[in-house]
Amino acid sequence: MPTRPDAAAPTTGERSATVLDLDDLAVHFQLQGNALSRLLGLKGRVVKAVDGVSLTLGRGEVLGVVGESGSGKTTLGRALLGLAPTTSGSITYHSADRGLRVVSDMRGAELRELRTDLQMVFQDPNAALNPSMTIEEAVGHPLVIHGFAKGAELKRQVEEALEKVGLSPTERFLPKFPSDLSGGQKQRAVIARAIILNPEVLVADEPVSMLDMSVRAKILQLMLDLKTDLGLTYVYITHDLATAKYFCDRIAIMYLGKVVEIGPTAEIFANPRHPYTKALLAAIPEPDPEKMVPRDLPRGEIPDAAEPPLGCSFHPRCPEAVRNCGWESRDLRALIEEHWTRSVAAYDEEQRVLGDLEHLDTPTTSATLGAGGSSAVRAVLDRIRAEDTEEPLWSGVTSIEDAGPGVVVHFQPADSPPLRRAGGVDVACVLYPDES
Repeated sequence: MPTRPDAAAPTTGERSATVLDLDDLAVHFQLQGNALSRLLGLKGRVVKAVDGVSLTLGRGEVLGVVGESGSGKTTLGRALLGLAPTTSGSITYHSADRGLRVVSDMRGAELRELRTDLQMVFQDPNAALNPSMTIEEAVGHPLVIHGFAKGAELKRQVEEALEKVGLSPTERFLPKFPSDLSGGQKQRAVIARAIILNPEVLVADEPVSMLDMSVRAKILQLMLDLKTDLGLTYVYITHDLATAKYFCDRIAIMYLGKVVEIGPTAEIFANPRHPYTKALLAAIPEPDPEKMVPRDLPRGEIPDAAEPPLGCSFHPRCPEAVRNCGWESRDLRALIEEHWTRSVAAYDEEQRVLGDLEHLDTPTTSATLGAGGSSAVRAVLDRIRAEDTEEPLWSGVTSIEDAGPGVVVHFQPADSPPLRRAGGVDVACVLYPDES
């Protein structure tokens, strides 16, 4: 493997136990809105893809970042390499040979130099490889870009990288194009290109999700072997908890841009705390068709990331939600409309009594309802409540006051819960107060 011109191998005592340190990291994307809003100078909405993430990655560790699509895990991985600009917070890289380097402040040439230390394995090997480059050219390209090797030395190092990832005999693969390779072979070539600069950290963004089931375990085992042989540290991004259990030392569960639970893999699987973690574990397929597994899955859909729920982002879907989770006007509208799907005959009359619900889409802890008199509005709310007295939203209602032709429903205000220690993990849930 290539040696950096200024590399100086540190002694064991000089190596920091930490390789990456994230402090309150945020990555926000501005939505432009329509032409009229831009003409009027109105600000577009902001998607908080990563919203206040703090964590530490140990040298030699495999950290899994798990969550549904839209949770922010890929944006987090890209931010680690400077591919997604940070809005606030910091990413500090503890280089083994160059000391502390603040990735979130890097631009241009500094970021290019960082590629010798931090590399990424992308999800789709078909898109990651240039179809007009041979495998020899594609794998050796990082060495050419950084000026580390050329000629015979370049070919030797490419052959060495291909050997390490199991693409041998190398003379068979060097002249091939990506279209000549299978999906697993392409991903091996992508991994070879990532390790050829001898990096310290690999960010693997769902590296096996595009592969056949028969190939996935082989690629994960290859990555574990490379970790041992090359001393790599991994950030493993996935939506698949089953592969995370096999591959990771620790797991961070993300939901709507926040880490809601983080801890050792064994602890996460043996005793999940956060209701979202429990839901993800419940969704893991059971291979035995004769075994019935209860599926207590979250209700509803993932909320709009541009306007996340107040309080705990998961509370509208949470089966364990309580009074101080952050109930709001949008939750009340969803409950009313869900009631109407079950009581179609009552819709016309109740809609006239409650009036237009569009204004409830502006998130607030006070919801005004009614156009047909306060007593009639209260009667409708009582019917909805009687349908399901266990509905957690009602626990968050602090009062219902008469107001003109209707009522105002007040909810218990709540902030987004921070990560707090709970046993062997950190969890962001009001059900777990800080042990300290």
